Amino acid sequence: MSWLIWSILSAIFAAATALLAKVGVADVEPDLAAAVRTTVVVIFTWIIAVSVGSHTEFTHIDKRSWLFLALSGIATGLSWICYFRALSVGPVSKVAPIDKLSVVFVILAAWPLLGEALTTRKLIGGGLIAAGAIVLALS
Repeated sequence: MSWLIWSILSAIFAAATALLAKVGVADVEPDLAAAVRTTVVVIFTWIIAVSVGSHTEFTHIDKRSWLFLALSGIATGLSWICYFRALSVGPVSKVAPIDKLSVVFVILAAWPLLGEALTTRKLIGGGLIAAGAIVLALS
């Protein structure tokens, strides 16, 4: 499948995640809710890795990849902790759009950090995402 199909599926599952997490965090302390969710993610992803055979490459991960994957994991954990806290006190219809401002931050950071082009289309698209998130958050 192409990156576009995977991206659309990711967005659909992210929407389901927000809705399910809002219901799940209703009577649970947010950090505990994030820990439960993370545990499920760890088990689920290892089942997938083992079932497709990619776990055999575990010993071939180099130090640089370990470092950046670990940092990515820390960033994910911090994002989820903040997200669950936001969901526990705010409406999902406002929390989710603000969370998606990550797209704008990625566009801006990918330029100096990864050397990706900062085009007029990306700036307009990022601006529209930012404006949409603000409109939804203030509604």
